[in-house]
Amino acid sequence: SPDQSWGLEVWRERPDEDMVKESLAFHDAFYRELNRVLASIEKLSGRFILVDVHSYNHRRDGPESMPTSRDLAPDINIGTSSMDRERWAPVVDAFIETLRGHHLNGEPIDVRENVSFQGKGEQTRFVHANFAETGCAIAVEFKKIFMDEWSGEPDWRTIEQLRAILASSVPVLESALRGMR
Repeated sequence: SPDQSWGLEVWRERPDEDMVKESLAFHDAFYRELNRVLASIEKLSGRFILVDVHSYNHRRDGPESMPTSRDLAPDINIGTSSMDRERWAPVVDAFIETLRGHHLNGEPIDVRENVSFQGKGEQTRFVHANFAETGCAIAVEFKKIFMDEWSGEPDWRTIEQLRAILASSVPVLESALRGMR
């Protein structure tokens, strides 16, 4: 509904009841499978990190609109509100610092925590509710600086840079997780 999506009408026609039931059943099946997979990883490794990657619009008022102010829209927003931030500080802090150590298109990358989004998504909440002591789910929101958010046209150069930046965090996350007691 519009109150769940920044005032936008997302449906041309309201879906019929069967489609809604099927969609909710798929959602439930996804979370059952996610629970099974994460429980297996937990059993095998003890702890795990799930990086929950999303993107967000920063020109919401139309294709010709000005981007949202940088004060309110970092290049990368790290959402941590659903986790025990103190417990997972070594992991999250190392992740953020690694990302901040990069440049994007020759400029320092702007990485901040809980600015445009706070990590209140269903998947991160699920991990922290079901694996509070062993699972760290980090919500990562990329501002759509890698595409034209209205036409859908990708900027492949920027996409490749962002992929490399994210990939550079894997050894840092592994090390931080191993270092936790």
